[in-house]
Amino acid sequence: MTKASMRRATPDSPPATAVSANAVKAVRRFNRFFTRRMGVLDPYLGSKLSLTDVRVLYELAHRETPVASELARELGLDGGYMSRILRRFELAGWISRSASQADARQSVLTLTAAGREVFEPLQQRSRDEVAALLAPLPPARRQEVVDAMERIETLLDPASGAGTSPPRMAVLRDPVPGDMGWVVQQHGEIYWREYGWDRRFEALVADIAAQFVHKFQPAWEKAWIAELDGERVGAVFVVRKSPTTAQLRMLILTPKARGLGLGARLTDECLAFARAKGYKKMVLWTNSCLTAARGIYSQRGFKLCKSEPYEGFGQHLVGETWELKL
Repeated sequence: MTKASMRRATPDSPPATAVSANAVKAVRRFNRFFTRRMGVLDPYLGSKLSLTDVRVLYELAHRETPVASELARELGLDGGYMSRILRRFELAGWISRSASQADARQSVLTLTAAGREVFEPLQQRSRDEVAALLAPLPPARRQEVVDAMERIETLLDPASGAGTSPPRMAVLRDPVPGDMGWVVQQHGEIYWREYGWDRRFEALVADIAAQFVHKFQPAWEKAWIAELDGERVGAVFVVRKSPTTAQLRMLILTPKARGLGLGARLTDECLAFARAKGYKKMVLWTNSCLTAARGIYSQRGFKLCKSEPYEGFGQHLVGETWELKL
């Protein structure tokens, strides 16, 4: 928590009142405790990068079309400082720039393969450190910690301000009964509405989902359900194709969840899981018309290795096989 974030208020906030010295001391004490426990005062995640550098890399990895001005505003960074960070990243070959279709004055920033090679081990190390922090606690206590953090975030709402809205962050969780039916339903509805695919595609997805449940190998396979404001909005699955190859399957996002970087986030979870399990390669099958998904895969280093026209689901389509060496 920063002083700046503590001062911000929404347009509907009540008039400010005097803050007691004890309250200030308590927040400062918590800040000292938390930064020490999270290792923020040490070289961050054992790298030569600062906490700010890694945070910028995180945003670049998880946003669909990031531009410098948006990153600076949402991270609360000075524009000149952000420019210097991005210039270092560009000189190192970690990012590339392309013209924004929405605003010709802006450049869309994209992590290169070299940038992902730097960021992904840091992301996994961060996950491992947080897991190690929570591991000594029993499950109920862990949930208390998470709930308390979410409560603090909700009360302070540091991203709010005049004319701005807080970023919407999806929660990823394991599937529970009822989720598989939802995944099948969303595939059937979305692909019919947006691409005209008939019920045979829904039947294919139903079969894949059923096979995942019947043959599930928890040591080697995993699924994520994404929720936004308590509502299911996305899913993705990793299945064991062979002892050395993982397969990404059934990535789906509802329209309301698009543009939040959630497709990239779900894909990154799959890659992190596959690497942690020791897989050497990840493969996936998609179609040439699914441009958003193909963009996510390409940005992460997947290579198109096979393309084949076919007739299916009432349409003329081009099926594609993509691969990534892990």
